[in-house]
Order: sequence, then structure tokens, then C-alpha cells
Amino acid sequence: MKKVKDSQMEGPDGGWGWVMVAALFVCNTLVFGLMRVFGIFFVEFVQYFGESAQAISWISSIGVATQQFFSPLGAALGNAYGARVVVMTGGLLAGLGLVLASQATSLVHLYLTMGALSGLGWGLVFTPMMATVIAHFTRQRTLALGLALSSIGLAAFAFNPLFQLLIETYSWRGALLIAGALSFNIIPCGALIRQHKCSAPADRTDSENEASMLQRISSYLELPVLFERPYITFVTAVSLLNVGYFVPYFHLVAHSRQVGFSEYQAAFVVSAAGGSDVVGRIASGGFSDLGHFRLIHLLTLWSALTGLSIVLLPVSTLSSSYPALMTVSLLYGFFSGSITSVVFAVLPQIVGVGRVMGALGLLQMIESGAGLLGTPLSGYLRDITGEYVASFAVAGSFLFLGSLTFATLPHFFSRTDPPPSQKQPSDQ
Repeated sequence: MKKVKDSQMEGPDGGWGWVMVAALFVCNTLVFGLMRVFGIFFVEFVQYFGESAQAISWISSIGVATQQFFSPLGAALGNAYGARVVVMTGGLLAGLGLVLASQATSLVHLYLTMGALSGLGWGLVFTPMMATVIAHFTRQRTLALGLALSSIGLAAFAFNPLFQLLIETYSWRGALLIAGALSFNIIPCGALIRQHKCSAPADRTDSENEASMLQRISSYLELPVLFERPYITFVTAVSLLNVGYFVPYFHLVAHSRQVGFSEYQAAFVVSAAGGSDVVGRIASGGFSDLGHFRLIHLLTLWSALTGLSIVLLPVSTLSSSYPALMTVSLLYGFFSGSITSVVFAVLPQIVGVGRVMGALGLLQMIESGAGLLGTPLSGYLRDITGEYVASFAVAGSFLFLGSLTFATLPHFFSRTDPPPSQKQPSDQ
């Protein structure tokens, strides 16, 4: 039955799907693009509240972890009620959290608003939007995802100097208020979603009267994937990547200023990484769809190279060479962007298109613990060493571990993807 279901889910590779790509493009700009400017606010919060780097780092970590932890809720609600209303609600909460954060008088206030409330909104947005786009494409899926996700790099390129200017002009409170207003634009993006088989509840209502509440919840969340070895291996690897992946975006500005570069030089380093991130996402998506290499092999390669570039970031500043730092930042942006286009395209190969929304939500929840650990660990290492060398070295090492974990997937060393029959739960 699963084969039939997945075949019915194959997308048309075009039409309204490209409208969904554009909507996801905007949503990602206003979710992950804003996450990546937290490094600008990080410096301001340290100065304003006079707290340690570790304490300030919890703001961004709570936001990332909350977004990922509540992704299964977004998936379940999307499966039960359709993606449109869920994404629109998420946009409302995301904007509201940032608006309330602009009035913060303590770190706890920022933890609850900028972290928890906006994070909850982001969690309701990302998974239903991603699953909707995946369901609209088959042959061009990786390219479509690469184009939609390229907005994250574009936002990092544009937002860092923009928000540096906004902070100088309106203070960090005014900049957060503007960020909240921008986030409300997620709501009309969600309104563009048409009911699709991936998110429509119709597929699940035939036996709903006989099913228990627990069975329905399990169905909406796709809990059976948690008992399949390929999925668990994949989730473990992605969680390891998640520990170190975001560290440069949160601490590279502070590191650059610590070694002597100006505020705008530091902000532009992250912007440059965002620009090359865009190139990496699109180039990786287009190249992957050519079919010359298996997606899982490309994902492993990009993960290892991203880890290497993170380790090299503080090394490049030993001679206070701005061009060297810029070069490594560009490499980090390209490699880390290349990961994102491929990682979400691999997931349908592991669980099938029909289970992507629930599987993606569970993936986000499980890796939330890793996201919660990453930046506070980096901040803690900065507090005890006085610099960021150890922070980046440890962050890069987690990406190396994730690359090694991908290599333990079944059929990893095969030159071709296993046939669909070998991906069924009964065969694991």
C-alpha cells in the first residue's frame, strides 16, 4: 500500500508548485534569515544586560530548539487541518514574539519572547511549507528546494549590515520591532497554500471513526518511522551536524570584533558567508538533480567540508588578515548552503514522499536538543578560554562526526540508490 500511496504523491514539477517555492522563499527569509542576524543582537545584548556570553547565547538556542522541537506539532496540525491555517498561525506568533521582545527588560523576557514564542511560530511554519513544496516536485525536487532555501543566504547577506544600521539608528529595541513587523508577512505566504494530498486530512479519515485518539495522533505524527533503522541513523547524523552548524552565524561577529575588525567589517563577514550560501544552495540543488552522484554521498561530502571550514575560521584570523577570514567565510557559506539543498531531498528517499511531513517534523524535534546545545557550548568555551578558537574547533568536529554517521546508513557504499522495496519498514 505504501508504494501506491507514494506514487500518488509524486508532484507535477511545476504549475502552482513554483508559487509555493516563492512562498517558501519568503518564509525562510523571515525565519532562518532573522535567526542568522542574532549575532548582531548578541553583541548588543552582552553590552546592555552585562551578562556572560553563555547566558546571552541561550536566547538564540532557545529560539532554534523551540522551532525544531515544535515542528512535529506543525506537522501533526498540518496533516489534521491542512498546512494553510497552520502556517498563517505560525507567522502571527513569530511576529508577535519579536514585537514583545523589543520591550524586554531582562534576559528571561527575551528567553520567553524572542526564544520560545517566536520559536513556536517558526516551528509551525517550516515543516508544513517544506512538505508542501516537496509534494509538488519529483524530478526537480532538489533544485526547487535549493531555490526556496537560497533566501536564507540572501537574507544573511542583506540583513546583517541592514540590522547593524537599524540598531545604530533605532537601537536594538527598534530593530527588533521592525523584525517583528517583517515576520507578519509570513501570514499572506501561508494563505497561498492550496490543499494538497501531502497536507490534506482526507487520506486519513476513512477509518477515523474506528481508530483511537492515540492511533490518530500516531498517524498524524508518522511515529512508526522512529522504529526504522535508516531513519534513526539519518536523524542521528543530522543532529550531530546541528550542534555546530549555526555556531558561526551566532559567534563569528563577536569573534571578528574581538580580533580587531570593525563593526561593519565583522557584519560583512557574515554577509559574505550568506552570499556564498545562496550560490551553494542553488549550485548544489542543480548539480544533484543531474544524477551523477547519489544524494547521500553529496550530503556526506558537504558536511565534512563545512566542518573543515568552521575549524579554519579562527585560524584564518591568527595574522589579523581580513582577506583570509573573508575567504574562509565564503567557503563556509558555500559548503553549509550545499548541505541544506540536499539534506531535505534525501529524506523522501528514506521514508517515502507520503510520510515526509511527519518525518520532517520528528527530525526537527529530535535535533532540537542538539540545536539547544550548540551555541551555549560555544559561549561556555569562550567564557573559560577568553577566545573563540576552541568554540569553532568543537563545532567543526560535530560536523565531522555527522559525516561519519551518514556512512553507516544501509547501502551507503552502493553506487545506486536501493530499490523502493528495500526501504520498506518490514525490511529494516
